[in-house]
Amino acid sequence: MALGPGRYDDLCTEVREKAKAAGAILIILEGDRGMGFSVQAKPADLVKLPGVLRHMARAIELDLPSTGLTFDKLPIS
Repeated sequence: MALGPGRYDDLCTEVREKAKAAGAILIILEGDRGMGFSVQAKPADLVKLPGVLRHMARAIELDLPSTGLTFDKLPIS
């Protein structure tokens, strides 16, 4: 779920505070609590997030051929 604390919210808080940042996004793959994410951002920044993530995803997809990896399907269930 995208609203409310995620299973890694405590780690996201730690990173955000250590970075002295206004916001943070943490994505965990195969962590000890499973897959998960946590977003801590101001509402004005939160509305920008879907576009930022789409841009990042497209950049990753464009870089994949140079790695020899392929994008088949999302491994997150």
